[in-house]
Amino acid sequence: MSHRLRTSLSAVAAVAVIVSLSAVPAAAQSDAPRTAWGQPDLQGVWDFRSITPLQRPERLADQEFLTEEEAAELEQAAVARDVEAWNREARRTEAGGNVGAYNNFWMDRGQKAVGTRRTSLIVDPPNGRMPEQTTEAQQRADAGRDYRRDHPADGPEDFSSGVRCILGFNAGPPFTPSAYNNNMQLFQTPDHVVIMTEMVNTARVIPLDGRPGLTPDVLQWSGDSRGHWEGETLVIETRNFAPKRKWRGTTDSMHLVERLTRLDAETLLYEFTVTDPETWTSPWTAAVPLVLNPEQMFEYACHEGNYAMAIMLAGTREEEKAAADQP
Repeated sequence: MSHRLRTSLSAVAAVAVIVSLSAVPAAAQSDAPRTAWGQPDLQGVWDFRSITPLQRPERLADQEFLTEEEAAELEQAAVARDVEAWNREARRTEAGGNVGAYNNFWMDRGQKAVGTRRTSLIVDPPNGRMPEQTTEAQQRADAGRDYRRDHPADGPEDFSSGVRCILGFNAGPPFTPSAYNNNMQLFQTPDHVVIMTEMVNTARVIPLDGRPGLTPDVLQWSGDSRGHWEGETLVIETRNFAPKRKWRGTTDSMHLVERLTRLDAETLLYEFTVTDPETWTSPWTAAVPLVLNPEQMFEYACHEGNYAMAIMLAGTREEEKAAADQP
């Protein structure tokens, strides 16, 4: 896990994006750099931290944007939370009880809302929230909750892909802001792009040469991606997601469309649309402005040596043994 100070980036993030996230005027791209072969240059390390929530809080109802005063209050509250966390007494691990917690040194949620002052990263549906789940999805969620209650740690597969350090909890795809390591790096050639998220160092190699996708029976943790250009925007379509990744309860029917548009020298607009008719009653779209990060990516060391998994499983076996010994 890595930590970095990005004071200058926080200042940039406050004013970085002033265009609508649902439409990108051509003029906004006039200063965007280009590659030697003429395509928009999307390369670099991109910071996607934001305190703007994915879904609009229900209390905000139909309020699409914050006022300047509301955005300032939200950002000041984020600063206050960080100060409180810095000053909080350490929570030490206790055998058979409190598992402790990271201190605030490791957290990097950011302290800024998106520059447009949107009340959610979701821009469609208009209420800023995910559509209703299908009946089948609700049944899957109920069954999964019941299974986890009765089988919390029969084996490694009972833990999430994030706990198992297979995928980062913010890596997706699609990637979304979370507690720390909110960075991705993009590499580009005329016929490929590579998107690598800092969390667990997940890399997707995405062809741009029009080759067909994998057959539907070949499922992958991060899906099967193919890209193409639509004007100044790189469009990436991904299918063949393995449901075992357990991303928001989605199935192998999920279809993801990501759009990346270089707005200027410091800003990359990342938009994504998720369609899974077995999970939600309609597609939904979110938009996240990314800020250029002048620093290098850091290696994310997750469960270094993989000691944690053995300890978690052993602890559950001890709990089972203790329960069996009860009269």
